Amino acid sequence: MTEEKFKEGQVILIDKPLEWTSFQVVNKVRWLIKKTFGIKKIKVGHAGTLDPLATGLLIICTGKFTKKINTFQAQEKEYTGVITLGATTPSYDLETEIDQSFDISNITSEAIHNATKQFIGEIQQQPPVFSALKKDGKRLYEFARSGEKVDIPTRMVTISEFEITKINLPHVHFRVACSKGTYIRTLANDFGKALNNGGHLSALRRTKIGAFSVEDAVDIETFEASLQR
Repeated sequence: MTEEKFKEGQVILIDKPLEWTSFQVVNKVRWLIKKTFGIKKIKVGHAGTLDPLATGLLIICTGKFTKKINTFQAQEKEYTGVITLGATTPSYDLETEIDQSFDISNITSEAIHNATKQFIGEIQQQPPVFSALKKDGKRLYEFARSGEKVDIPTRMVTISEFEITKINLPHVHFRVACSKGTYIRTLANDFGKALNNGGHLSALRRTKIGAFSVEDAVDIETFEASLQR
């Protein structure tokens, strides 16, 4: 790969590591390209944020291909993960501590499978307060961390597939295919409510964005090594 090709535009598929922000991955890729070719400036962006506690497919665009980011972001996404029943957290995932616990002894496999049905199709979903969405010029997580209450409007999202792949209570393994703007953390929280219980997201991996698959992605170290060839 040459400097010119990166400036003309490349799509790089990165398997985002756990605890990295999407912004950190973009910064690392940009820095590696600049260092390798001794250039001062190059456009680099990502097509769809993954939370730090999620892993998986991150589409990185360079140069002129950054204009394609919105197109990639609009495509359907697929995730696999784990919902842990019997407890909720304010962030709907493991970013915050458990705030409520529930008895799960009456939850059956049949009830779990049946609960998925109410989430298929177009649904109204409320984004989590621990998110980077803005309201009145302020990030929602800033309201949350300062203890301020804020009204968050619901949004319409589409879930085309919601499959339970394994049940080992309190852990429920799943696969979801969904539209842009879907919060899997919110789905985990709402799924717990659908079972008259509590739930939070304890693992998440993005496996597909449109026709792109995590199976074709590389880790940061492999990308760095490819630049040295």
